[in-house]
Amino acid sequence: MSLACGLPLLECVYCLGCARWAWKRCLHSGGDRDSATWGLASADDFAPVPRLCRLIMANYDHHPCPLDARCVVRRRTYADTRGRVTPYLLYLDHPNSDIVLALRGLNLARETDYALLLDNRLGKRRFDGGYVHNGLLRAAAWVLDAECDLLRDLLAHHPDYTLTFTGHSLGAGIAAMLTVVVVLNLDKLGTNLHRSRIRCYAMAPARCMSLNLAIRYADVINSIVLQDDFLPRTATPLEDIFKSILCLLGSDKFKLGSSSLLGQLALPVVCLRDTCIPEDAMLKDPRRLYAPGRIYHIVERKMFRCGRYPPVVKTAVPVDGRFEHIVLSCNATMDHAIIWIEREAQKALDLMLEKEKTMEVPSEQRMERNESLQREHVEEHKAALRRAVTLSVPDARSPSAYGTFGEQPERSESFPPASAMARQRMSWNDLIERVFDRDESGHIVLRSSPP
Repeated sequence: MSLACGLPLLECVYCLGCARWAWKRCLHSGGDRDSATWGLASADDFAPVPRLCRLIMANYDHHPCPLDARCVVRRRTYADTRGRVTPYLLYLDHPNSDIVLALRGLNLARETDYALLLDNRLGKRRFDGGYVHNGLLRAAAWVLDAECDLLRDLLAHHPDYTLTFTGHSLGAGIAAMLTVVVVLNLDKLGTNLHRSRIRCYAMAPARCMSLNLAIRYADVINSIVLQDDFLPRTATPLEDIFKSILCLLGSDKFKLGSSSLLGQLALPVVCLRDTCIPEDAMLKDPRRLYAPGRIYHIVERKMFRCGRYPPVVKTAVPVDGRFEHIVLSCNATMDHAIIWIEREAQKALDLMLEKEKTMEVPSEQRMERNESLQREHVEEHKAALRRAVTLSVPDARSPSAYGTFGEQPERSESFPPASAMARQRMSWNDLIERVFDRDESGHIVLRSSPP
């Protein structure tokens, strides 16, 4: 009898929690609240984004993008990677003096992509003083093991070129992890390779690294988010989301390890739990993953779709308020599509360039302005590092006197001196040994994940 009387009370608490969660999400339905206080991006900083989106799209069969075949150094398909990583290509962009490795995003028809995305659990993989997504790190290690020699040769033949990693969705997370591993092992790709030559543009990335790492690598990693995109905002474990979706669809194609009823209840229960956790408590959870690096937010719709703005790009290195709220919007999934990111990014860039042309800024003043913006970015990165320490973000490091912000571009400001770092850095060989095994014939194969 007492149990029967308690059920209505539990239902009321559950409904109130869900209503509060929905209300908090409705408050963010404009899609621009997260970046309301951010500064505007400059044309020079944002210029690579549309171009790199088109390179990513060249990996998609249904979005063919014309490329100069002579500049495609290597192209890997699912048959080549055998499901270890999404398809990618290596491209020599001579007009922009850039070596680009571009990865495609999640393929909904590929079980291996789901397995890669779901190969993670809270606190499963610790790396470089923080936590990262286990499956994405394993995929990044496979790519670097396969392409290390080629990348080293390309960088040696083109010493003035930058090295850019880019990807969309699942591929964006892999690109971010590639960047982190390369920055920690610059000597493996050449003696003259400095951190300043490495950069990453992650289009609509999955959350893949803890907050301290996301801020620490903001000088080399850039995340691009189109208005209401759901994936960079999804703090709920991706495994719970996909379990709920697939169970609701009645799919038995994937072995999810739980009953259909539990799978359907997983997402509401986790959302209810996240709603009741204060944001300062979230910041202090070292295992919680975030979108990586500096964030560029493309805003082009008004609240409740009551009209459109001309696309505006805002940028910052946020610490708290880092896309913590999913937006209840019918565009949440559409804004995740690479084709829409490319279109809106190109519109925004055209407007920036048109504004600069209208102002008729002399070239000398434009150069001075670009240098000033770079200094502002450096100071913003320093401020983010200091704020992370102030907010007691686990493993956050204060700015030091070393690094890319000073006179030594090869060393990150957020890292301690080389003598101390040498004892902590995970070597290339150590990384490969931790995520790979060798079969009887001596070939490298992915190590099975522990249960």
